[in-house]
Amino acid sequence: MIFKKGELFSGPGGLSLGAKMAKIKDPTSGEILKDWGIEHKWANDYDPDACSTFGKNICGDPDDSSVHCGPVENLPIGDKSILGEIDCFSFGFPCNDYSQVGEKHGLNGKFGPLYSYGVKVLREYQPKFFIAENVGGLQSANEGQAFIQILLELQDCGYTLTPHLYKFEEYGIPQARHRIIMVGIRNDLAEEGIEFKVPAPLVTDPSDYKTAYDAITNPPIPEDASNNELPKHTERVKKMLSYIPPGGNAWHADIPEELRLKVKGAKLSSIYKRLDPKRPSYTVTGSGGGGTHMYHWNELRALTNRERARLQTFPDDYVFIGSREAVRKQIGMAVPPQGAQIVFEAVLKTFAGIPYKSTDPSFDVEILKEKQKLLFEDLSPDQKQFVFNI
Repeated sequence: MIFKKGELFSGPGGLSLGAKMAKIKDPTSGEILKDWGIEHKWANDYDPDACSTFGKNICGDPDDSSVHCGPVENLPIGDKSILGEIDCFSFGFPCNDYSQVGEKHGLNGKFGPLYSYGVKVLREYQPKFFIAENVGGLQSANEGQAFIQILLELQDCGYTLTPHLYKFEEYGIPQARHRIIMVGIRNDLAEEGIEFKVPAPLVTDPSDYKTAYDAITNPPIPEDASNNELPKHTERVKKMLSYIPPGGNAWHADIPEELRLKVKGAKLSSIYKRLDPKRPSYTVTGSGGGGTHMYHWNELRALTNRERARLQTFPDDYVFIGSREAVRKQIGMAVPPQGAQIVFEAVLKTFAGIPYKSTDPSFDVEILKEKQKLLFEDLSPDQKQFVFNI
């Protein structure tokens, strides 16, 4: 079965590359089942550079007409003469308002409500399955109510949900990136026995995690690789970096007073933080000011965008389009393709009836619903709105 996939908030294509790479094998012969896979049908993002990157790498053309660039509010969801029929759907709805390093506006922020367009797609198209992704901070936004609200709306579209907090370093990704991924199987198919299970971690011993050193140096990045321009720094920054050991940051005790940052407030751990070559990297991010670009464990510089792409498991021939900062944003906001591939392959195995090792999901939707009921059943409508807006 070949599933045709639609996607919202597609970014540079991390989820779609993972879907494209997803293959399953015959458990007896070990041969790849060529009649099982996922094909791109249409996608949308508001960022022109990300759309060009997606088109070039996923479709083979930066201007491919199946990539609809513009605000999701203007997308003709449901008009199947433009956005054709699909069998599956994915959306990594914007995380800005749920991130632990953001202002945590949750559903009340500018980006928080955008998940509702994914809900609209599910209602209009009723695909066989969907995959939704967001940051781990989603579970605590709006006192935990944002997560429950989103789960309830997805469930009400007619889907059996399996939400789980994936720790990507446990799946062979060289990065401590923790994301909530929600897999939904359409209820009629779930009733027929199509039951998705969370794929079990591939690495259980932290000493076996893939390291940042491994990801960036093995094999060496080709000299002609795209998006690999070396960043430039002032002598002051390079001198400060020389006092910071691998794994350390701008607040390290060995930094001389005259080189210390004069910053009031919280001492963010990611400021001028150098990678520890013996561990997975810390989370690759898509934005931030000076000192947040991730720093090499040995050389006195920030990482190149290609090195950051390596930590995100993009292949070296994946070309990102845009300015250096635009590319940085695309890479940081993406889902690691190899992580997405693992989830998509588990879904394909579910539909093909091929068993695989699994683990218990992090969340039970019914327990979360009961918790919400117990917390809020005695509150007046005004009190509920007050709590929800915290």
